[in-house]
Amino acid sequence: MSDPAVRVRDLVKTFEVTRKSPGLAGALKGLFRAETTTLTAVDRVSFDLDRGEMVGYIGPNGAGKSTTIKMLTGILTPTSGEVSALGFVPWRDRRAYTKSIGVVFGQRTQLWWDIAVVESFRLLREIYGVSEADYARRMKVFDDLLDVGRLLPQPVRKLSLGERMRCDLAASLLHEPTLLFLDEPTIGLDVVAKANVRSFLKEANKRLATTVILTTHDLDDIEELCERVVLIDHGQVLWDGSLRGLRDRHLPEARIRFDLNPAPAGDPAELAVGPWRAARVSQGRYQIVVDKREVSTADVLREVVRDLPVLDLAVGEPDIEEVVARIYRENAALRKPAEDALAEGAAPGVVAHRGVRRG
Repeated sequence: MSDPAVRVRDLVKTFEVTRKSPGLAGALKGLFRAETTTLTAVDRVSFDLDRGEMVGYIGPNGAGKSTTIKMLTGILTPTSGEVSALGFVPWRDRRAYTKSIGVVFGQRTQLWWDIAVVESFRLLREIYGVSEADYARRMKVFDDLLDVGRLLPQPVRKLSLGERMRCDLAASLLHEPTLLFLDEPTIGLDVVAKANVRSFLKEANKRLATTVILTTHDLDDIEELCERVVLIDHGQVLWDGSLRGLRDRHLPEARIRFDLNPAPAGDPAELAVGPWRAARVSQGRYQIVVDKREVSTADVLREVVRDLPVLDLAVGEPDIEEVVARIYRENAALRKPAEDALAEGAAPGVVAHRGVRRG
């Protein structure tokens, strides 16, 4: 078995933050006795990424996703922990390491703002030492998959967000990196542009066997592109596994929706179907929600079809967004008693927050 493309062990990143008191008195006080807190952005994170794998790295705002990516790309040095990426230590071997990776930050462009897109590509070709033949071949692929050919003569500042993002993706893969980091690559894009970007990433992963780490708040991206997710909250990994496993563990529901013809007399709000209750969704349409850990979906379906005049029938599962939202709520509920206890026991003036201390 080959070594993983990325190996992360007990990764920690903390930041010292100066706290300023309001008003002139607070400003004067800060000149002589600055108060600082230590914010733990990433808290003992560990995972491996296999070569050619496309993994979703997800979490709420402030969870530590972007901080992790910045350490994995070598932009930040961790406080503690170990990272090996393609055999390099990112922050120590930056010059050699960056030749093997591509990075796209959705809010920032790597293209030069006031010159034509093609000039940016030519500069990147020189920087990465791509031959003319390879450059021409790869640009043909980018045009086929992303339709960037017509954009090449235009200055970057005149591109729409979707057009710029397609060009940024092409630029990040111009040197055919082994490892690609995508931080919110579809942010602000319309439906068509998102579909184009997703199709391109699937094809790039398939053609080049590129290992991809994707962070995004758009969980449709995750469902379309990733079989595995790493879920992080407050700097800690809450889940590392398949989307299916995530659903089955945290919201193992089957939602059986059916249309009846004729509709029940009186259009009741609920119907009894064996031991289960079906709630009315709309005129003649009902739904049963079952816990898959307690009952077989097939058993419920047999009861529905046997007892009712079913016209149409569908079985669905919770959206991944609903599942992830529930995990966030559960984690917040688990954390609250500990934070309340810390607040009650804290000395006056001490900030009561996990990972935060008063210097």
